[in-house]
Amino acid sequence: MTLTTALNNAQAIFNNTGTQSSVVSNNIANANNADYSRRQAVLTTNGAGAQVVKIARSQEPALQAAYLSNSSSDAAQQLLLTAYSNLQSATLGGNNNEIAPATYLAAFQTAMQNYSGSPSNTTAAKSAINAAQSLVTSLNNATTAVQNARTDADKQISSDVDTLNSLLKQFQTANDAVKSSTGTAGPTSSATADALDQRDSILKQISQIVGVTAVTRGNNDMALYTSSGTTLFETIPRTVTFTPTNTYTAGTQGNNVYIDGVALTQGQGASTTAQGSLQAALQVRDSVAPTYQKQLDEIARGLVTTFAETTSNGATKAAGLFTYNGVPATWASGSGLDSGAVVTGLAGTLKLSSAAVANPTLLRDGGINGNAYITNPSFDPANPSKPLDAGYSGKLDGFITAMNTKISFDGGAGTDTSATLMSYSASSIGWLEGQRSTATSAAENTSAALSRSSGAYSNATGVNLDEELTLMMDIEQSYKAGTKILNAVNAMLQSVLDIAS
Repeated sequence: MTLTTALNNAQAIFNNTGTQSSVVSNNIANANNADYSRRQAVLTTNGAGAQVVKIARSQEPALQAAYLSNSSSDAAQQLLLTAYSNLQSATLGGNNNEIAPATYLAAFQTAMQNYSGSPSNTTAAKSAINAAQSLVTSLNNATTAVQNARTDADKQISSDVDTLNSLLKQFQTANDAVKSSTGTAGPTSSATADALDQRDSILKQISQIVGVTAVTRGNNDMALYTSSGTTLFETIPRTVTFTPTNTYTAGTQGNNVYIDGVALTQGQGASTTAQGSLQAALQVRDSVAPTYQKQLDEIARGLVTTFAETTSNGATKAAGLFTYNGVPATWASGSGLDSGAVVTGLAGTLKLSSAAVANPTLLRDGGINGNAYITNPSFDPANPSKPLDAGYSGKLDGFITAMNTKISFDGGAGTDTSATLMSYSASSIGWLEGQRSTATSAAENTSAALSRSSGAYSNATGVNLDEELTLMMDIEQSYKAGTKILNAVNAMLQSVLDIAS
């Protein structure tokens, strides 16, 4: 080896170690940056010695795709679980379901039994009316809570749409930077690696809102599609549109979300099929909350029909103790409200008859709708002012029996179609708790899957400090070797100069 060759080798060592140490230092500085992919200086050996030929960025497309999918699933499942938990807290209360309609219904039944046992007791009559009012209030409040959940979901949808449109614009900027850097500085340049990191960071955020599939094309260009195949981004971002609804009632229909003109579908099931928070929010607004609302409405309808007054021939009914806005003046027995079809929003406008509140004994005797509906046997139509039998309990007993008699319920409410009023209200609690339990288990699974895929992706593309520090020590040894070569060459040259002098 000539001295010139030795000097060239030493220079190559210094050049390589300088580049390598710069790359390793940058890796160490970004060890805690989740959006950073590890860089590596790739060496090759030729006649001139070893030299850095490129800066390679760690990429694992398969692991990235798995991470994005799990990110979308977990974002959807966590939002759905939060919605179920909020509904449980707002409409049932704590572990004892102290504010659930079923709890107030049981208390009302007890009050009715007490009144039936002492039909002449005015205090017992007032207690029954008060218990009925508490039951009505619980159904009114539960309806408000359910519609607030729909309003919150609509706001979430609106916020997600705005965020998604913004992210798609940012993605376009980042994608253009990747293409430009790939074309000018090359696909393995440091500038291209930085641009790819920025684009991947935005892609992660998009995956939390909507399920996304990324397709990389020539010149590092990337196109994005939803999990159902709708185009999100291809050269330019596609428009995501949504018109929010400010206030919800039971009959309000929410607006669709459109991606590139295609309506986004909602998720299905407590272990939801939704990908991203958008589909999950649509599911809460258009499926979960409306189904629960139907159950509340069916409980309210059951109260109206169970406590309805019937004419002496049994052919015609009219709302008795419980009524609501828009209630029919009368309906034929076995039809109308008795037919088992949900009346949308009934629970929200349920109220007590003002006549019964003013005179609680009407609950015992009948006559909330006039003399034609009085059932007390001592009533004399020819002498309406004649005092009625204060010990009469037949009508009260009939109400209590009716509360434990099976009636028909709407199958679209998601629970029993034939049940007693008492058991149906309990089944509604069971439905909500069952859905929440399933959502909880599913959320644990999606969280674990996300954690595993995130760990695998990070291990493959992220920075390991131990490895980087070990590599830095190897680079240091290479630098020392270059220094020794340089010192040896210097000593040789000095000897030659000494001989020449």
